[in-house]
Amino acid sequence: MSNVTPPPGVTLPTPRALVRSTLIALAVAAVALVGFIFPAEYGVDPTGIGSVFGLTEMGRIKVQLAEEAAAEDAALLAAGEAPTAASPTVAVPDSTTATTTPEAEQVTRITLAPGEGKEVKLEMAEGGRATYAWATDRGVVNYDTHADAPGIDYYGYGKGTSVASDEGVLVAAFDGKHGWFWRNRTRETLTVTLRTSGDVQGVVGP
Repeated sequence: MSNVTPPPGVTLPTPRALVRSTLIALAVAAVALVGFIFPAEYGVDPTGIGSVFGLTEMGRIKVQLAEEAAAEDAALLAAGEAPTAASPTVAVPDSTTATTTPEAEQVTRITLAPGEGKEVKLEMAEGGRATYAWATDRGVVNYDTHADAPGIDYYGYGKGTSVASDEGVLVAAFDGKHGWFWRNRTRETLTVTLRTSGDVQGVVGP
């Protein structure tokens, strides 16, 4: 086997230099994995770097949302039902003008500690329409608009994450209880105020 002579002015790295470069690259990759990827994706921060850049909180929220979604899907499968797609006519922005006959308005307030979740349901008949508007006094919440009835454990209208307010018209898909579940993922206690009016037979609080 003949030796390869490098071009003039070009110095080939020695085996020791190659090993050192490889070790440095592995060290940089390990730091990136432990210091940035673990906190951002899984909320695990053994070095404390993720907390400095706000990555740990983001990772914990992602993990919590994934766990909630998995638990919800498991509950639906256990009940023998698949999630129901939201109807295009449900929970749309209210574009109607005010009627001349005033309707009774229900106002419900709930307080949510950090990590706490509560729900409020409206008792409605099939086809009933309820105008609604809810908002937090600070921060944002995750919400799930859904319904249930005897024989129906879960019917989904829609959901959202990191939302401060929402309004529209909820059209009841069947006789039963229709409403919202809110969860506070912030670090402060907050209050959600819900205002409803229309074809509402009753309000079931938390």
